[in-house]
Amino acid sequence: MSNGSPTEARRENLRRQIQATGFASLLELAAELQVSESTIRRDLDYLEELGEARRTHGGVFWTGSPTNMRLFEGRRDNRWEQKRAIAQAASQLIGDSDTIILDGGSTTYELARLLVGRPLQVVTNSLPVANLFASSDKSDLVLVGGYVHNRTGVTLGPFANTMLESLNVRHAVISIAGADERGYYNSNMLLVGTEKEMLRSADETIIVADSTKFGHASLSRTCQLGDVATVVTDDELSPQWQQRLTDAGVQLIIAPALHP
Repeated sequence: MSNGSPTEARRENLRRQIQATGFASLLELAAELQVSESTIRRDLDYLEELGEARRTHGGVFWTGSPTNMRLFEGRRDNRWEQKRAIAQAASQLIGDSDTIILDGGSTTYELARLLVGRPLQVVTNSLPVANLFASSDKSDLVLVGGYVHNRTGVTLGPFANTMLESLNVRHAVISIAGADERGYYNSNMLLVGTEKEMLRSADETIIVADSTKFGHASLSRTCQLGDVATVVTDDELSPQWQQRLTDAGVQLIIAPALHP
């Protein structure tokens, strides 16, 4: 039982109610918690600020981590506000009814939170991302099969790659572990193999990455700098890297950091 304030206890109950069903209407929540709709709205403002809920017409979706899949909770370091800003900017590039691939990075997960409840066809190899969309009747969800990497909850390997070969999407949204003048990198060779198939399946590729990723390589290269259409990053990217990306023909979108 919580020893906090009545407001904290109510918000915790609200979390549990939304998480249990994945989606709930405001009327249902107000009746269940025996509070007014205006109180529910204020509490939902709080949960939305934390990234745990997203309101749509008719109710609210749970967008926090499921209890058995808290893969990103430990990643909310001092770059989290930048990642949220990048996700917000990237969400403007996705149109209703678009078909998209989302990989399993933490910035991509923040983007997925913002897209829940929109009419989209979503392909993903990420179990946490798939969980967000599974409760939404607005989106068509395709989960890529394969070997599940237990640290990140993404599917990899030949089965995943074969499935991706048969798909075609408008946008692939990809995260990276690093970038240098030779291209974009990730730290897992199996992951890079799957991401290469994502790039081939997409009409255009969007890289979402905070500015600390630029200027160093990682284990395996995904593609060259100019092989992607767009890079969305934060406003701390150096002028040299801004010039390097634009010289490579990449559309560069700088997202000012959101502040709580």
